[in-house]
Amino acid sequence: METPVFEEIEPASDCDCPGCVHWRRVLPHSATGRTGAHPAHRTVIVAAAAAAALGAGHAVPALAAPQAPDRPSLAADLPGADEPDTPQGSKAPLHGPGGVPAKPAKAPTTTRAEIIKRAKVWVAARVPYSMSRYWSDGYRQDCSGFVSMAWSLPGNEWTGSLDQYGVRIPKDDLQPGDMLLFHNPADPEKGSHVVIFGGWTDYTHTYYIAYEQAPPNARRQSTPYAYWSNSSRYVAYRYKGLVAGGTGGSTPEVPAEPAEPAGSPYPGRAYFGAGANNKYVTELGRMLVARGAARYYTSGPGPHWSDADRRATRAFQQAQGWRGSEADGLPGPHTWALLITGKGKDIGSGNPAPPSSHGVPGYPGRAMFRPGANNSHVTLLGKQLVKKGFGKFYKTGPGPRWSEADRRNVEAFQRAQGWRGGAADGYPGPETWRRLFS
Repeated sequence: METPVFEEIEPASDCDCPGCVHWRRVLPHSATGRTGAHPAHRTVIVAAAAAAALGAGHAVPALAAPQAPDRPSLAADLPGADEPDTPQGSKAPLHGPGGVPAKPAKAPTTTRAEIIKRAKVWVAARVPYSMSRYWSDGYRQDCSGFVSMAWSLPGNEWTGSLDQYGVRIPKDDLQPGDMLLFHNPADPEKGSHVVIFGGWTDYTHTYYIAYEQAPPNARRQSTPYAYWSNSSRYVAYRYKGLVAGGTGGSTPEVPAEPAEPAGSPYPGRAYFGAGANNKYVTELGRMLVARGAARYYTSGPGPHWSDADRRATRAFQQAQGWRGSEADGLPGPHTWALLITGKGKDIGSGNPAPPSSHGVPGYPGRAMFRPGANNSHVTLLGKQLVKKGFGKFYKTGPGPRWSEADRRNVEAFQRAQGWRGGAADGYPGPETWRRLFS
């Protein structure tokens, strides 16, 4: 009987071992001619000539192919291969000298002071935003690389993996150094973002200081909680390796930024009035703005007592029905108590809208359009922007609270008028208003 002829062929395979991955890359269109193929993939087949020699009545026993040993997945062999495209890049090791990945290290412990200090270094250096470039410290220059840097993680994470380094916390527990994270698993390119929380700006906990990497460069700015867009989808996390105090006693803990008191007891009448310059004046102004006094401030509020503070305080006092010496524009214990507790009537409650200004019908004044503003004029502005075809930055709304989307839409309208520089800052002046509503 003629000796059977054996032939080795390699069937189509999706094996993820390093050898097969290599051959699929170098010979993507060829299924034959590969030497050194993985032994587990060699299928033994009896040639047709041998089958004929053995006769049709003799069944040829099937030879079982050896089983391939368990192997790590492709993701383990090729780091980052399973990561989807995201606006902040995928997981990657630290970028060492000469572009060589740095050796991974164990996630260290750190303090709140050190986290904020590292974040401030990038902000001060105005590190440019990039999804592919790495800063001199080895971290990628995007939002997730920024947080990886601030938390001193052993590698560059992305919004889909940063949560493993933290524990979820409620909004009321947020402290400087924590992070606010939004990861969109359905489509990571849409909305995914992460920032470092730097502290509340006032007692209402509606705005906070955000340290973040966003185009064009790293920045620190007052931000509405939880963010300008997709606010309800952000989750607060605290770094698992956080420890109290500094390292070596050289770096003290960082208080919430800025350091104005939240819900302070009444400091006394001496802290208000001509010549006063202190944190309580700032706190008073912010509380008054929250109660409808934004129209009185063209800038600020700030620590230096001004006529705007006096007029705003008097307007709040008059809203309570007080007259004469009870509405002198200087906050006494009763005024302060109503502001601190949120009680009493807001400024302008039930009153008609403020008159037009600068001779432009309907224009209420620039103070109605600023961070923290919350009024019907912002809604009116937004609806008119949409009507004119300048509403592309709105994810929701428009609504009464002034947002970055409002500013960017106004800026787009101003640029469409041919304006540049300070004339296209995104804040509606009388001419912007006139052209929008003409």
